[in-house]
Amino acid sequence: MKTSQIILTALAMASLTLAGIASAHEVPKAGYLIDTRGNVVRNNYNECWRTGYWTPAMAIAECDPDLVKKDEPKMADAGPAPVPVTGPEKAAFVAITLQAETLFDFDKSVIRADGKKTLDDEVVTKMKQYPQVEVVLVTGYTDRIGTDAYNQKLSERRADAVKAYLTGQGVENNRIETAAKGEANPVVPCDDIKGKVSGKNRKLVECLQPNRRVMVEVRVQKPAQQ
Repeated sequence: MKTSQIILTALAMASLTLAGIASAHEVPKAGYLIDTRGNVVRNNYNECWRTGYWTPAMAIAECDPDLVKKDEPKMADAGPAPVPVTGPEKAAFVAITLQAETLFDFDKSVIRADGKKTLDDEVVTKMKQYPQVEVVLVTGYTDRIGTDAYNQKLSERRADAVKAYLTGQGVENNRIETAAKGEANPVVPCDDIKGKVSGKNRKLVECLQPNRRVMVEVRVQKPAQQ
C-alpha cells in the first residue's frame, strides 16, 4: 500500500475514534473511510473507499446508489373514497315472475283476457300502491326452441306488449323500461328430454315451460323519507 493511502486510512480511523463511535452500524457512513471533516475518502478513480467490514446493507446513495433501496413514490392524495351509490334498502315489492302461458298463447305475443287480469292483480295494483317506485323493468324470456334471433324478437315483443298494457291501465310510460333476453338465463335445462328440439316435442315444450316468462322488478325507487 502506498504511503499516502496508509496516511489517509489512519486519518479516517482516527476520526472515527474521536467521534466516539461505539458501533459501525450506528453511523450513516460507517462502511466507508471518512476524513476529519466527515467526508467519504475516495481513491484515484473517485470511488468511495469501503472498510474491511463493509456490507451491502451499509451502502449509501453517494457511493453505491444502485444498492440503496429507493423510496416508493407517494401516491397523490385523492381525497376521501367516494361513497357508493346505493338504491333503497328494500324494494317496495319483490320481483314478479309471470309465466308466459299465463299471459300469451304458445309462441305468441298478444296478451289474453286472463293474462290481462293477472297483470292487473300482480303489477298494476302494485304500481299504484307504491308511487315511490319510479321505474320497473319488464324483461321477456323464451325457451331454446327456435333460433336465437327468433327467440330474441319474441321476448322483445312480449315485453313491449306488457308495457303497452300497463300504460293503457294508467301506469305512466316513463315508469316502465323493457328488456329482451331471448333464451338466456334458463330456469331449467331439460337436457334429458329426448327427441327433436321443436314445438312438436310436447315433452320438451312442457319441460321448458318455466323458462318462458316475463319478469317485472323494481329498477328505480325513491329513498324512504327520513
